[in-house]
Amino acid sequence: MNRLFQPIGTLRGVGAKRSAIYESVGVQTPYDLLCYLPRTYRDYRDPQPAAEVPEDVQAVIRVTILEKKRPVYARGGLTIFTLEAQDGEGTPVTVRIFNNVYGFRALEVGRTYSMFGKITGPASHREITAPLIHRESDAAIEAIYPQTAGLTSAMVRTNIKDALQMMDEAPFETLPPALRHRYGLCALPHALHGIHQPESMEEAENARHRLAFEEMLRLWLGLRLLRRRAGGESAYPVPETAQISAFLESLPFTPTAAQRRAIDEIRGDLLSGRPMNRLLQGDVGSGKTAVAAAACALCVQGGFQCALMAPTEILAGQHFATLSEFLTPLGIRVVLLTGSMKAKEKRECTGAIADGSAQVIVGTHAIFQKAVEYAGLGLVITDEQHRFGVAQRTALAEKGGVPHKLVMSATPIPRTLALMVYGDLDVSVLDELPAGRLPVQTYAVTGKLRERAMQFMIGELKKGHQAYIVCPAIEEGESDLRAVTKYAEEIGKGALRDFRTGILHGQMTAAEKDEAMERFRAHGTDVLVCTTVVEVGVDVPNATVMMVEDAERFGLSQLHQLRGRVGRSSAQSYCILVTEHATEESRKRLRLLSSTTDGFAVAQADLELRGPGDFFGSMQHGLPPLKLGSLADTQLLHDVQEAGEGLLGKDPDLQMEEHHALYMDIVRLFARYGENGLN
Repeated sequence: MNRLFQPIGTLRGVGAKRSAIYESVGVQTPYDLLCYLPRTYRDYRDPQPAAEVPEDVQAVIRVTILEKKRPVYARGGLTIFTLEAQDGEGTPVTVRIFNNVYGFRALEVGRTYSMFGKITGPASHREITAPLIHRESDAAIEAIYPQTAGLTSAMVRTNIKDALQMMDEAPFETLPPALRHRYGLCALPHALHGIHQPESMEEAENARHRLAFEEMLRLWLGLRLLRRRAGGESAYPVPETAQISAFLESLPFTPTAAQRRAIDEIRGDLLSGRPMNRLLQGDVGSGKTAVAAAACALCVQGGFQCALMAPTEILAGQHFATLSEFLTPLGIRVVLLTGSMKAKEKRECTGAIADGSAQVIVGTHAIFQKAVEYAGLGLVITDEQHRFGVAQRTALAEKGGVPHKLVMSATPIPRTLALMVYGDLDVSVLDELPAGRLPVQTYAVTGKLRERAMQFMIGELKKGHQAYIVCPAIEEGESDLRAVTKYAEEIGKGALRDFRTGILHGQMTAAEKDEAMERFRAHGTDVLVCTTVVEVGVDVPNATVMMVEDAERFGLSQLHQLRGRVGRSSAQSYCILVTEHATEESRKRLRLLSSTTDGFAVAQADLELRGPGDFFGSMQHGLPPLKLGSLADTQLLHDVQEAGEGLLGKDPDLQMEEHHALYMDIVRLFARYGENGLN
């Protein structure tokens, strides 16, 4: 067996203690260590003149040692070693070293060294304290690794040097030669040397590109292989006799063409004899729940149960109410199961789930706990899937063997990105709003116009409508509770004293949140002052104004989600974005949001302006994380997709000899992050 894949403790100098530290950061073998990448580099090739470095700034300088002073022994066992030196411009530099007699002795008078550290003192006579010292024999560009307690960059560099020697003794390659040639990628051993021990920054960048390409290719291929493995025979086939017409006729509205198209795609999956794995992606207010209800209606005709998992109790309660409205008239029993229910209610609910009399089960994570037994779970629906993670979605799916899976997301994602993040799923898109809905009018205003915006909101309240006010983002150290209550108290005594205000924030208990939302939904309060806990799924058609304070602090996609809380009826709705300290970039983002209500256009702009972080949060929880590859790099995404399709077109299961190393890398990667379906 290649020594690179032996335990990390087999490396010279890595004992039990250091092995434990390495394993805590995911490094179990020398090969893993080669994949533990630098966070930056320190370049000793271009030192600065000591006199030009600003006070108290870290920099690389090059000095020649002129004199070594006698050690000074201070209190507490501290020994101070002092050397006098000068740089190439003739500027005197005092070097101080603490408690390192060997380092002091190794420095020779008359020799020149590069040093990195904080520069202090006047320009005429500088001082550098406890510097990192670079000798001519060392690499001119030094890799700096992520900080971990008990593990210095110097330790990592030493261990990686030995791991690279192992690679040199038994080199191997994970990408086929033709693929590397087509996309201009260097060989794996060269890339690993180049990323850890670059002789130039260009070499480091070429190495980074090769490794980023491979990283994203592994993720793309792994998701495709999962999808392929999930495509066997279904344990829950829906009979050809299952019809959707009765469901469609019972709806209190006419479905959009996009909804009908998605329902047809889902029906095709359910009748195909294979397990469905589909993403239902739709902008806010596009009617995803009605499509999910149609899927439930079809599956119940097949004689099995359906479960819908929502990220919050507020959203679960809302889905329960909507699904009940759609499905109860058809004689389908819908139940709600949440963590805050009383013990008796839970027993009754879990009993109905176990005996099969509950046909559609809606709830939070409570519905996949071990105590919940299903009579025959054939369809699993998850809403806002990225808020759960793959592990939780899998836990629910395992209760049904290999059930059909439908993932709903209201977070618009550009197609190239969706293909990477949801690579194991087919995609249906709801790209139109229900008839009678008016686009939300969006305005970005400065704090100077807040009073006018408040008066506009009051005008809507006087018409009998309701409004949301999203509080400023919480400052570090300031509690969620204090920010919301303080703001609500101020406006309740001021501009909105004639109206009823309520609050909603993340520190409230589930019961308190439900009570606050139900009171707002029933128009027991006129204005809901809240944090972004209201961002997802809350549906109050009578609310026509969304005001967001300090809007510049939020990403475009998040603001678009907040805007989606209004405009849910035939009444004209408004979103007012208030900003006090807008930069030119934030003004550009807010202007774009004001000019379009197309969530996919917003998402593409957010991707370009801020990178993919806004989309995901923990979207990839349960999937291998990306260390190098950027989901904002559309060219890289395109090349990876093209390369992946070429590989699978030639070798659908990656079982050819030239693909063996790549396949084993994918298996190890997905097994480590909880997706063991490739084993």
